[in-house]
Amino acid sequence: MKKPDYTNDSQQRILKTLLILFGHEIDGLPPGQIARLVGATASNATRDLFNLEKAGMAERLSHNDNYRISPLIAQKAMSVLVALDRAEQKITETRQRFTRT
Repeated sequence: MKKPDYTNDSQQRILKTLLILFGHEIDGLPPGQIARLVGATASNATRDLFNLEKAGMAERLSHNDNYRISPLIAQKAMSVLVALDRAEQKITETRQRFTRT
């Protein structure tokens, strides 16, 4: 039996758009360049950028109308690092308890 394909082109395109914005946190990228990099039409890129902005994951820069990832993305990444640090501390404490002589 063939495994169902749950991929969705528009969802894949918006995820690719988000990934393309990484590395352009200062000046952002113009929508036309984003569309080219994603391989999307200008209207699809505009729609995707609007949705990313609405979700708080991208923001439009007022001085040049380019888009970049929003601080929310960095904040979420930092929360992952904090959770990993907490887990590491727990493991260290547990290791110390088990290796005391």
